[in-house]
Amino acid sequence: MRAVARGGKRAPRDAARPSVESAEGLMRLLTPENRGLMRVIRDARPASVAALAKLIDRAEPNLLRTLGKLAAYGLLEIRTARRRKVPVAMVGKLRVEIDPYTMSDRIELH
Repeated sequence: MRAVARGGKRAPRDAARPSVESAEGLMRLLTPENRGLMRVIRDARPASVAALAKLIDRAEPNLLRTLGKLAAYGLLEIRTARRRKVPVAMVGKLRVEIDPYTMSDRIELH
């Protein structure tokens, strides 16, 4: 990792892809409320976080924290368009492979 940061080595091809350490963390994030939020983002395609906050009647600072967590997992992106933050859904489906004996769960974003 240090060699990549110094420019001495190329980053692996999948370095830009989000990584999930365990299915447990992902499942804690995918509450019914957050799944509903993802559905609104996918279907309504709000033009900004402010517009999304009005759609779902949530305070913008609280919503930004949740969006940041979803973005960290690669489930959505927060893009900038004309000085506005725009949430964009990035996945259609998730595939979770759980190893019941170790914490080497595998999650694929589609």
